[in-house]
Amino acid sequence: MPRPISASVSVSALAHNLAAVRRHLDAAAHEAGTAAPSIWAVIKANAYGHGIERAVAGFSAAQGLAMLDPAEAVRCREAGWGGPILMLEGFFDAADIELFDRYHLTTVIHHREQLDLLESRRPARRLDAYLKVDTGMGRLGFPEAGYREAYARARYLREAGVLGTLGKMTHFATADGPQGIAQALARFERAAAGLPGPVSLCNSAATLRFPLAGAGAGQAAWVRPGICLYGASPFEDVPAQAYGLLPAMTLRSEIIATRRLRPGDAVGYGSLFRAPEAMRVGVVACGYADGYPRHAGTGTPVAVGGVPTRVLGRISMDMLVVDLQPAPHAGVGTPVVLWGEDGPSVDEVARAAGTIGYELLCAVAPRVPFEPSGRNQGEPQ
Repeated sequence: MPRPISASVSVSALAHNLAAVRRHLDAAAHEAGTAAPSIWAVIKANAYGHGIERAVAGFSAAQGLAMLDPAEAVRCREAGWGGPILMLEGFFDAADIELFDRYHLTTVIHHREQLDLLESRRPARRLDAYLKVDTGMGRLGFPEAGYREAYARARYLREAGVLGTLGKMTHFATADGPQGIAQALARFERAAAGLPGPVSLCNSAATLRFPLAGAGAGQAAWVRPGICLYGASPFEDVPAQAYGLLPAMTLRSEIIATRRLRPGDAVGYGSLFRAPEAMRVGVVACGYADGYPRHAGTGTPVAVGGVPTRVLGRISMDMLVVDLQPAPHAGVGTPVVLWGEDGPSVDEVARAAGTIGYELLCAVAPRVPFEPSGRNQGEPQ
């Protein structure tokens, strides 16, 4: 019998979340009397741990997909995706240009060496591209002062038949916080003023808070939502449910042993939890080697047999301990939801562990098997 831990991904929840974002954008555009942005559904890092093939199925209604690993882009094409694919870090060396050409990938251009490569190693047909400006993230992108010069070089390459559609983009560093996007948007608008082409600005937080940033002025706008499409929130203070989003991934296990503790008995490495009174606890087949966060200590929410309860003590490599006081009928074999459908949200677990839901979703270990969701038997594995 296999170890009783598994994860599942609901393709219908992925589709639901994309539709919820689409409705949000359409409502904002209707109110403003402008065209609604198109959606690049971001599926980098194996679709935030959910699986490329599942994401292709769940996000079939998106106008485009966005990622950064060329191998994942090839998987999308092999899974039947025929629409645009935006490569968020662009090509890495000259050999990639041929692959981008073969699989019709849209490249981001974020430094001058990429322009140099395009001048020396021209693709067989035009590559669509987005030229990125750094507006405060401090990672990728041309500086504001050098953006127009870079755009001029890119436009020369378009006139020479190397590039096709030439768009403009940036990434917002503070869309999820009180600072918002005003300063970064102003930088972008100064850098790109008067330059033609589609615009792509908004990550999940900006898509939900500022859905029309970059829209208007007669230019096509694209948003790039990521984490919200998987049913997690980009905000510390606003849950995903507030936007009508559903958890797409559920991590499940079972109780494999129970113990009765006397007052003062300890649980786990370091004896970080001691029973304040006589109590019953359960041992669950899940630990940090499965991707559950080691720093999720006492009080981290968990559901046992559908009943909310808490983790006790330090997480071990292969096991964790839960409080069975709220679930007196639980015993060996009782199902446990670590996060997801019918349990705590991944954001609640992440908050207790001092991290973010993105990390937990991406960190589920290879030894955890993925099973079909109960709502979606027969989904891609």
